[in-house]
Amino acid sequence: MSDLMKIGADWGAAGTFKPLTGSTSGAQRTSDAHGRFTDATLAGRVFSGGMTLTSISNVTFTTGTLGATCTPVAGVWNPSTSNKYLVILQAILGVTITAATKTGGAPFAWATSIGNTAISTGNLPLNRITLAKAGSVAKDMTGVALTGLTTTLVVMFGSALGGGSAGYSQVDGTVAAPSPFQMSYVENLDGSLIVPPGGVVALLATTTPVAHSAAAGLLWEEIPYLVTV
Repeated sequence: MSDLMKIGADWGAAGTFKPLTGSTSGAQRTSDAHGRFTDATLAGRVFSGGMTLTSISNVTFTTGTLGATCTPVAGVWNPSTSNKYLVILQAILGVTITAATKTGGAPFAWATSIGNTAISTGNLPLNRITLAKAGSVAKDMTGVALTGLTTTLVVMFGSALGGGSAGYSQVDGTVAAPSPFQMSYVENLDGSLIVPPGGVVALLATTTPVAHSAAAGLLWEEIPYLVTV
């Protein structure tokens, strides 16, 4: 391989050897060449799930329901036979108030479960390079009841996601049609949460919302299940 540095990008297939590249001044480029998820997405390993605006005004979307009728506000199941890890990259949540009298669902929290082999529900995730719902080993459980859940979910830690009114009841005077109130958040988990085969991760409200709807999304990378030391 040449010891010379090449100016500009040098594209190549996986497994090929390429020289280091530099800027037009000859300086070695140390800034990001692309977005941080581009390489994994180009390799076909990045998938997402989510739901359009959906009412979450039900106890099934909360930590008050941790069994098979639980409905994640955002969530994913990794089948026990997948031979893949689901490396969670980002979660997105937008919550809007739909009436003058409302009760917020905050704070939101992440719950997990392991050893699940018989969940019978779930949607096909979106492949983020082909834009087709194909190629993922996982099931998108966002807005879908966890029918067949083997092991009850356990609330593990709080989420940075939120929106809507605070976690208490509120009435906006005598306003018949209040102005829409909506907030959106992104939680960058950046691979610090990994779902093993048989695992479920679910974003849940901790208070049963009244007059609230949400749109949500979950982004992850699928990598081979390897024994680590």
